Amino acid sequence: MPDLAERCVDAINELTGRHPGHRAAHARGILCAGTFTPAPDASALTTAAHLQGEPVRVTVRFSNGSGDPTRPDNDRREGRGMATKFYLADGSTTDIVALSLPCFFVRTPEDFIDFALARKPDPGTGNPDMEKVGAFLGEHPETGAALQYILPALIPPRSYATCVYNSIHSFRLTPGDGDGRWVRYRWVPEAGVENLPEEEIEGASAEYLQEDIRERLDDGVRFRLVARVAAEGDAVDDPTVPWPDGEREELELGELELTGLDTTRETGDDVLVFDPTRVTSGIEPSDDPILHIRSYAYSVSVERRSGVPRPA
Repeated sequence: MPDLAERCVDAINELTGRHPGHRAAHARGILCAGTFTPAPDASALTTAAHLQGEPVRVTVRFSNGSGDPTRPDNDRREGRGMATKFYLADGSTTDIVALSLPCFFVRTPEDFIDFALARKPDPGTGNPDMEKVGAFLGEHPETGAALQYILPALIPPRSYATCVYNSIHSFRLTPGDGDGRWVRYRWVPEAGVENLPEEEIEGASAEYLQEDIRERLDDGVRFRLVARVAAEGDAVDDPTVPWPDGEREELELGELELTGLDTTRETGDDVLVFDPTRVTSGIEPSDDPILHIRSYAYSVSVERRSGVPRPA
């Protein structure tokens, strides 16, 4: 697995370049501080410590998907990220890593590598070789199907605070008794979902998303955490298949309020790491291969940028 993770990070670097001091992916981001308050009924679903009734301190990182930190906020080629770290009473942490995309584009780390290399820009044109992209899609129909959902989600949003963010991967919430339920997390914005109108995209500031979120923090930025429950027959280990809106049961898990910036661990050796497999008792990850390679790949990325083993 570590060797495969190295190859994944190499493929990202081939696609978006090497940028010393920055994350391999989601290089451009901003850290915010806030509080998560669990819903009254959340404790009936799981024994997870952050869902037992008491408010929990959190750090949230909003980001753009590219590994190129110079790519502007109004770029049409990338999704957005919302990574959340919950600080538990015993001193441990647990994370939710979510994207503005409804699903992922490949099923396995090997496919991730091949698709990234297929999209590598040609040095002469600066554009991907569409024959290579087409060949990959021909061999991976699940990617073509996923892109039908993903491409509309790449429109630049009005704000980081006006996106729905999806965990992409599935997790089982386990109560004190019983087998639990498979879910995918969704952060739903209190401000509503809104993209930039077409006529505003080109003229938007290169840093408009960070500028906007700084202003909104004065009044608080709020999201609801929702668990979308798997229906019978749903593949919980395949991130390329979305669970459609309005077709699955949804359970309220709590509310998040962000009230300020927290920039202390965005850069340097002690960079804050968000890991979707960092779960606490009462939550179990699926066997999704993409989910599990992410932890290893994040370690590779951190060690390359800082020269030290990754921190918590």
